[in-house]
Amino acid sequence: MVANTLRYKQNRLQQLRGFCYAARSRSISKAAEMMYLSQPSVSLQIKALERELNAKLFERNGPRISLTRDGETLLELAESLVDRFDAIEEEFLARRDSLQRGVVAIAAGGSTIQYVMPPFVERFMEAYPKVDIRLYNVTGKAGLEYLRDGEVDFAVGPLLEQPEDIAFHPFVSYDPVLITANEHPLAQRKRITLKDISQYPLILPPKHLSTWRLVEFVFTEHNLPYEVKLEVGGYEVIKKYVQLGMGISIVTDICITGNEDLFVYPVEKYFPQRTYGVVLRKGKALSAPARKFIETMQPRLKDVL
Repeated sequence: MVANTLRYKQNRLQQLRGFCYAARSRSISKAAEMMYLSQPSVSLQIKALERELNAKLFERNGPRISLTRDGETLLELAESLVDRFDAIEEEFLARRDSLQRGVVAIAAGGSTIQYVMPPFVERFMEAYPKVDIRLYNVTGKAGLEYLRDGEVDFAVGPLLEQPEDIAFHPFVSYDPVLITANEHPLAQRKRITLKDISQYPLILPPKHLSTWRLVEFVFTEHNLPYEVKLEVGGYEVIKKYVQLGMGISIVTDICITGNEDLFVYPVEKYFPQRTYGVVLRKGKALSAPARKFIETMQPRLKDVL
């Protein structure tokens, strides 16, 4: 009887793991890859779980799956349990070894890595030289996927929309500025309006990034036309093309050093500040090095983590 009960509990945990991984990735095949199992094995686990609970957990539409109402209820109950179980080995090693060794994996966009992260990375490496840091240069959407899949400990950057399973802890904000070449007509003015800006072609990061969405929202809200003449990635590249007179741009003052050969004009009257923060998946157990790194950026989060 004891052996049968133990086997039952072990099977149930594996079933719940397969269910949670499939629910997060919306794919049984991806869940199987994450668990290093075959797709039929995970399918059988989920079917057995549905049979034992007498509930349909997924709606199946080809290779993609979505949770039913019962599936959403079970995910709320099981996700934290599975996360805690999966994190036992990592948490044990982190606590046993303290901050003498380990890895901190962070997802962030290129601008965040270039302008926001360096002082924190430098400070942390000086304090904990045996801990390795891995910075993944990804977009905000990809960063959330990395976070949900457990590929990174946390993400850093702006977050325009906050999903229910994500916690966002802001720690620094930067003001928007207009940049033009020094010879540009706008550079000769003492006062510049949004309408003035709309009359000249813009240079912006690629459309799938948040900067474009913010600029588009502001011009649309004011019923003003705008033209994006050039899409390029990275503030340094944008500054270079603006300096060459190929267009104007809206950037945040995080990238302005004061040494640029550019005209810089504050536009916080029209465009919102860009707020950066630590992005966490709710319920995820953090290793000791990851917690310490976050505390380096946000001391006030010490009692939250």
